[in-house]
Amino acid sequence: MAARPGRGGRVRFNVGGQAFETTTTTLANAGRDSMLGALLDASWNVPCAGGEDAAAEYFIDRNPACFAVLLDLLRTGSLHVPPHLPEKLLYREALYYGLLDHVRAARWGSFDGDRLRLASSVPGRAPGDGTAVRAAPDGGCCVAHGGAVHVYNWMLDERRPVSLDHSQVNDVAYLDASTLLIAARERLGKCDGGMAAFSAVSGDLRHRFRVQHDRQAKSFTAGALAFDRDSRIFASCKGRLNEYGVGVWDSATGEQADFFYEPPGCALGDADRLQWLDATNALMVATLFPKTDNCSIGLLDFRDKSVAWSWSDAGTAASLEEKRVLHAIAMEDERSVCVINQYDDLGFLDLRSNAGAVRWSSRSKLMNRKAPGEESCYPKLATHGGQLFSSMNDSISVFSGPEHVLTSTLRRSYGGAICDFSIGGDRLFALHNEENVFDVWETPTPPII
Repeated sequence: MAARPGRGGRVRFNVGGQAFETTTTTLANAGRDSMLGALLDASWNVPCAGGEDAAAEYFIDRNPACFAVLLDLLRTGSLHVPPHLPEKLLYREALYYGLLDHVRAARWGSFDGDRLRLASSVPGRAPGDGTAVRAAPDGGCCVAHGGAVHVYNWMLDERRPVSLDHSQVNDVAYLDASTLLIAARERLGKCDGGMAAFSAVSGDLRHRFRVQHDRQAKSFTAGALAFDRDSRIFASCKGRLNEYGVGVWDSATGEQADFFYEPPGCALGDADRLQWLDATNALMVATLFPKTDNCSIGLLDFRDKSVAWSWSDAGTAASLEEKRVLHAIAMEDERSVCVINQYDDLGFLDLRSNAGAVRWSSRSKLMNRKAPGEESCYPKLATHGGQLFSSMNDSISVFSGPEHVLTSTLRRSYGGAICDFSIGGDRLFALHNEENVFDVWETPTPPII
């Protein structure tokens, strides 16, 4: 490597024997955190042998065809990959230069549920039904199945899986792009349940989280997981004695920070879904059918160990008993909770009122119904960017606007019913119940005018 660029702003490269010439302005588009952007930093460069006005020259022993594509990306902001160039080779070279984020941004646009297109389908690595799919912050994902979690990077290459040695995975979440949290069921006579952090890259165990009761560590089953803005970790916990409730851990130290013991008539330890609400500084806890006969949703305030808001279908009028809540999610404005029943009806609960009635909507009855003989999966809900998403048998419906009007439907031709889906890293991942095949939906980049 040679010298910092001269005053003319020109930079020359010899990449694998092929010559390239560009400007410092183009290299600056790479960003200072990239290898090419760092070449502009005079702190680790020495003056050019030809003087201040000479062009800097560098030799890089890498693939010249990939370098040409990446240099064009920095010049134009557009990614054009020749048909003969393998994309994974380009991704490998982009990783070397620190340009993966540029490639990802050029390959697909900002997430928009109404513009999603099916990018790929990945066959499962294990037979039978999957437990969950979770999107990673960097565009990858993981799929939980039985006692294992299969991990994929953003190029959808499978990494080393995480194996829990026959303990059933209940939930999985990304603490960050390189760390997986896994909640597992405790086996009878074993002390192997609970929650642990694993490397999303190597699959190695990083930390096992403990529950302390009366200053003694207790074995427990961990269920649903959630985080708050301070990176505290929440998990529904079910122990053998009094360890029923929601545990709280400090993600920095890994130590238990708090525990909300479930009050009478409130099954916090069996919670199916946890969600932190920033505006209200509370944790939404939903315990849903069929895990318990009566569904309940509450907001827990850990500051004074109180239930700030609650709803239950216990005592519901006979004409409405058939509408059992199967999933719930707090809307992004944190004014309401959306629920869905076994008929794919959407309902809304007002978090500003304790009146407790669900405002049901039957618009989803116009959606696709399952084919005769097809296996059913419980519907799931998600929100992103002001849109509401709902899985309904083999499709995902997108609702937009304040009235939650159906605006798009995502469906492919095979794979069976969708058992789970997740949004993150500007992608939507949908897990089908047949052989764990999962689909990847992306938003294409806007057309160049």
